[in-house]
Amino acid sequence: MKTWFKENASHLTIIAILIVLVFFYFTPVWQGKTLAQSDVVQAAGGQKEMFDFKEKDGDAPLWTNSMFGGMPVYQIWLGHEANVTTYISKALRAVFPPPSDILLLYLLGGYFLFSVLRVKPWLAAVGAVALAFSSYNMIYIEAGHMNKAYAIAYMAPIIGSIILCYRGSWLWGGSLLALFMALEIRTNHIQVTYYLFIALLVLVGFELYYAIRDKQVKKFVQNSAVQLGAVLVAVMVNATVLFPTYEYSKLTTRGKANITSTEQGGSSDSGLSKEYAYGWSQGVGENLTLLIPNAYGGRSGGVLDGDSHVAKFVKSLNATDEQAAQFAQSMQTYWGEKMFTSGPWYFGAGIIFLFILGIVIVQNKYKWWLVSATVLTIFLAFGKHLPFISDLFFDYFPMYNKFRAVESILVIPSVLIPILAIMAVDQLISRPTEVKNLDKKLLYVGGSVAALCLLVALIPDLFLNFRSSTHQQLVATYQQQVGDAAMGNELVNALLKDRAAIASADAWRSLLIVVLTFGAIWFFVKKKASLTVMLAVVGLVTLADLWTVDKRYLNNDSFMSPTAVQDHMPKREVDDLILMDKDPSYRVFDLSTSPFQDARQSYYHKSLGGYHAAKLMRFQEILEHQFNGAINEDVLDMFNVRYVITQDQKSGSERIQRRSSAAGNAWFVDKITIVKDDNEEMNALDSFNPRKEAFVSKAFEDKIKATQLGNSSNSDINLVSYHPDTMRYEYTAPRDAFAVFSEVYYDKGWKAYVDGEEVPIIRADYLLRALQLPGGNHTVEFVFAPQSMKISTTLSLIFSVLMVLGIGAALFFQYRKKQNTPKAHPVGK
Repeated sequence: MKTWFKENASHLTIIAILIVLVFFYFTPVWQGKTLAQSDVVQAAGGQKEMFDFKEKDGDAPLWTNSMFGGMPVYQIWLGHEANVTTYISKALRAVFPPPSDILLLYLLGGYFLFSVLRVKPWLAAVGAVALAFSSYNMIYIEAGHMNKAYAIAYMAPIIGSIILCYRGSWLWGGSLLALFMALEIRTNHIQVTYYLFIALLVLVGFELYYAIRDKQVKKFVQNSAVQLGAVLVAVMVNATVLFPTYEYSKLTTRGKANITSTEQGGSSDSGLSKEYAYGWSQGVGENLTLLIPNAYGGRSGGVLDGDSHVAKFVKSLNATDEQAAQFAQSMQTYWGEKMFTSGPWYFGAGIIFLFILGIVIVQNKYKWWLVSATVLTIFLAFGKHLPFISDLFFDYFPMYNKFRAVESILVIPSVLIPILAIMAVDQLISRPTEVKNLDKKLLYVGGSVAALCLLVALIPDLFLNFRSSTHQQLVATYQQQVGDAAMGNELVNALLKDRAAIASADAWRSLLIVVLTFGAIWFFVKKKASLTVMLAVVGLVTLADLWTVDKRYLNNDSFMSPTAVQDHMPKREVDDLILMDKDPSYRVFDLSTSPFQDARQSYYHKSLGGYHAAKLMRFQEILEHQFNGAINEDVLDMFNVRYVITQDQKSGSERIQRRSSAAGNAWFVDKITIVKDDNEEMNALDSFNPRKEAFVSKAFEDKIKATQLGNSSNSDINLVSYHPDTMRYEYTAPRDAFAVFSEVYYDKGWKAYVDGEEVPIIRADYLLRALQLPGGNHTVEFVFAPQSMKISTTLSLIFSVLMVLGIGAALFFQYRKKQNTPKAHPVGK
């Protein structure tokens, strides 16, 4: 054991330092504080009903009625108890509370990757810092995109495991790839995983090229087969994550549209519309922020202070210092082409300098993969600004059109650029003589990057316009706000000066970082500084650079006490009044907020609205056709919306409208009208009485006995037991009847039983469930028990065991190999 500690002293020391960094960056976490992340608050609203039943029953339901009239919970929360990675993640969080665990994963994953690349330990630590503190890693955490952050954290160790496999280390490489890929998939952020696969596909292409060139195709096939096996194990470990999600996704806005013309959420074929998917595209010139963080104004608001040009202009209008500062804070300093942004993509000025140097001097088989994958993903991030490439992928690359916010693919360069940057330093340390004209190349690259920073610092208007394509709309808005065209122009001119000042200040900052990094490298190459000094300077400069930029977006002020977080979902007087109604089935439509962009309303009520990136396509189509402009009251009736919350525009107070026309949780209709297709069914909802007539697609006609049913007034049906997964009704009907239920139709798990015997569920009124029922007194039960979940749970358990056995085998053979390795003895002993 002493020998092991001695052999690994450097690694253990570095890991201890990385843990210290985690502790200091997230000091508030250890004080019991938490982040008030907007997406986490939204998720809490959608999860409330599910967790209430989990606390009561011990098991979480698989369906919730808290959003959009009802939806499966696969994308909201799921325990995945059969998945071994669930327990690995829980163990880590027990020691390092979120989000500190994410930063630790960033750092350790990066350190593992650079160790696999055989970079010296202390240089590997610098690389880990560069990977971990890339700006959007922290911005995603601050915004509450926790699953995305976890998915990013596992990318580096996945790359490292694949490199091990291609080196021929099948057992370790394959076992670790299965583990890290399983953890990656478990995060359930398919978009990040998909983008990683694009980068890895480029890597495999280069490996195949080298195999053909070196006549090692057989070895390539063997190495690739090991990786495919490892990925298959990881997929099966996550069967409960993937299979139900895949089943669900085909019926969501990510899937095929049912109606030939849809709006932004869907397309007429399959996947998202280009306009929706390209909504957040990285501006071409905006990539300057990779080097100069606030070149495009930083985040959308909250950047300016009381000393800004805007504040001085407002004070000239007799505003107080406080009023001027508050007004300046509200100004839109970001001037890129996105609707808004939480901050820039910044990889570090010194890292960008080293990356470009790496392109020039690195002699490593992975260099051109890193460059190619970086260029490709940067081009794809441009989205609508470079359509001839983006459209090629969107139209022809499998599944690419399922994802929105294409700028997110920049998570790939955020990993690949630091890799080549660190390789450049490693080249200078290990093989400097292999680089011809090293001095000139170093001077040219360093001088070019420094000159760009200097020009932006001195003459920001030379490169930057500080006006977006919607600038005239901004001018008109401020002219209207101040009530005078000339004053509005002056205000905008003050804003432009502030934008230029912000860019100039950060350009000076980046220049300093580049000069310090270049200086450390230059003195080392000239043998005027030791390796230790060079690594210390580069490491500390990189850490200070990225740390201070990250703290602009995720800092101690981002944290608050748990009680303060709960204040983000206060119970209003209107909520208390509505909750006095103990009927478990009615729905609430909250118009005091954006009803379909806010899940907080779901915290206290079964809401017709909510917030989720993957609504059922049929629900989205109802929104587009029945809630576009005017709200269709008949559709509110069929969804059993008993209460509507509105807000007085003058006083801001909320009011309740109780709707007596709500159809209830179930009812019998007098007439069934068969429609030929989805378009006709949707049009039929424009004006109808849901209590009297139901519209049913021709596809279900064979399940209906009669379309004219007579007067339903002698029939009665009532909900007698409510659970999100199981609902029981009792009814009385003198003859066969057709019942419509104010519950969302979803045929991938819901089963219906009459007195214990299964009966087919019919879709009615475009999105509701309906049943053909026999006359008499009977009990109806709806049960949500997806077969996909049952099968995937079994698969997850089996392959979790196999993965653990594989890792155990790797450890065993590594131990045995070490035991069988002859120990060196001093001469003469």
